[in-house]
Formats: sequence, C-alpha cells, structure tokens
Amino acid sequence: MSAREFDEDDVRIRPKERTRPRTKDRPDYSQSQIARVVGVDRGRTTCLIEESGVVITAMKSRELGRKSVVVGDLVGIVGDISGSEGSLARIVVVQPRSNVLTRTVDDVAEFERMIVSNVDQIGIVIAAADPEPRHGFVDRALVVAFDQAITPIIIVTKCDLADPTEFLSMYSELDVESIKIARGGDLTELRAMLRHKRTVLLGHSGVGKSTLVNALTASESRATGDVNSATGRGRHTSSSAVALKIDLDAHETGWIIDTPGVRSFGLAHVERDRVIGAFPEFAPGIEHCPRNCSHDEENCALNHWPSLSESARHRLANLRRLLAEGSR
Repeated sequence: MSAREFDEDDVRIRPKERTRPRTKDRPDYSQSQIARVVGVDRGRTTCLIEESGVVITAMKSRELGRKSVVVGDLVGIVGDISGSEGSLARIVVVQPRSNVLTRTVDDVAEFERMIVSNVDQIGIVIAAADPEPRHGFVDRALVVAFDQAITPIIIVTKCDLADPTEFLSMYSELDVESIKIARGGDLTELRAMLRHKRTVLLGHSGVGKSTLVNALTASESRATGDVNSATGRGRHTSSSAVALKIDLDAHETGWIIDTPGVRSFGLAHVERDRVIGAFPEFAPGIEHCPRNCSHDEENCALNHWPSLSESARHRLANLRRLLAEGSR
C-alpha cells in the first residue's frame, strides 16, 4: 500500500487571534465610596462605610488579584453600595496602608502572607498553660511589631492554671505592656487598653483568642475549641480574620481583629534596621560597629559601649535575641 498523499485539505490554518486594542485610558475610580474591610471569607469581602455604618458585601475586581485585600484595608467600592440583602458591590482600589502585619510560611520562604493592615496594636496572646507559652513565638511577634511600628501588648490567658510572672520577666526591660487574665476574669484593664484602638489578636490555636473576643463583644460570634492532648497544640476554630466593634461604654468604642491561630511564623520579610530602630538608646554605639555587624559578635561596638547601664544591658540582650529570631 502506498503512503497517502497530502493535499490542501490537510492543511489547517490557525485563524489570527483577534483582540480588542488595549486602551491607555484607565477607569477613573476617584469618586468610589471609601469603606473599611472588616471581613474576608471565601472570596466575599465585607466592608463597612464608617460614616453611615452601612455594611457592604463586595467582590474584588480581577485586576487587584486574589490575595490583594485584607481586613483593615481602606478600599474604594463601586456598584450597589446600598447594603440591602442580596446586593453586591465591587472593590476597585486599595488605599495606601499605614502598616501591614505579614508572615512567611517559614524562615526561608519568599512568599509573604498578609494577615491584616492599618492597626494600632498587636495583642500577642499566649496561655499561661495548656498550651505552654513559648518565648520564641512572643519574640517573633515583637520583631514584626517593631518592624511595622505597631504597639505590642502581651496578653496571657488561663492564668488560673499557672502563674506567668517568671515567663513575662524576660520582657520587663522592653517597655512592653502585659496583662494577665484568668478564665472568666475581669476584663476592665484590657478594655481600657483597647479604647479608640484597632487591635489585632495574634496567637497559636487553643490559647483562647476567640473566647476572649466573645467575652469582649458579649457574643458567641467566634467558634472556640480546645487543645489536642496528644500534640499539645490547639485545634483550629477560626478560619478567617474578622474585625469586630467593641462597645466599651456609651461613648467609647474600639475594634478588635480576631485571626486564625498560627503554627508557623517566618520572619524572612522583616527589615533588621527597623527592629533596631525600636531601641534608640543603642544608636550612638551602633555607629561604631563594623560594616554588616550582626550586633551579636565579638567585635560589635556595643560589647564595649561604656554608657550601658544594667537595665540597658538587659535590653541589649533582648534586642540580640529578637534579631536572632529574625535571622532564623
């Protein structure tokens, strides 16, 4: 049998792709309604128009990307902004952020994961026991706080199970406020710290963040869980960040942002110089350090800086521990 001969019917010509010419004129969103993002879940974003109190459900425009909007963002929205049931608006722009709380999955990952933005305080939540508190986690959270110029507060829950005084003593020279809370205890002191502030709660699963949020908001809006007895780790209950308003009294309020429990908190994205900037008393000594000094080596100028008091030496030890955490 002879090989089949090809003819012109066997030739397929791919039609030329036809696309509309790209215009240089971009949409004008200068008149979009400004709103605050208070919740992000499964592609739907909940926004609050702060002046009127109207709550809007919105989708992100395609050009913003999937991970472009986080709780705390100020965004511009267009479309149906009535807030009526079934309405859907569109987020078209994200306003510049004053700060961003981010983490990397581990210490060598290049991918940063944004958690929240535009906050005043970080509530670093740990439990006095069950699960046991970890200095490494608190140190890493402090590094992020100093890097982004966010005021940190160490919140210790479950203080009816153990006394956290010794654990907290390591931070006594850092001028970081801390508060101890027993189960069902008085939250007056904590409420005072939250007044007129946007505070994000950060902690491992099982330390009591959602329980604390429910107590502060007098609701059961956040699911709570327990600690796995085999691993000593908490079970994830909150799957997304959400901002909730706290009515402190007739005239004063605050906002608290509950976040899912974290199990890894990489610091590959942190700028060391900004962490060092949170310790201004060491600036004169650091000027005499060798180039690219890690500030924890034999020829570091701070080792021989004559003006260091006993208190300053404790703060230097803390700084070096934080820098070590940030470099891991």
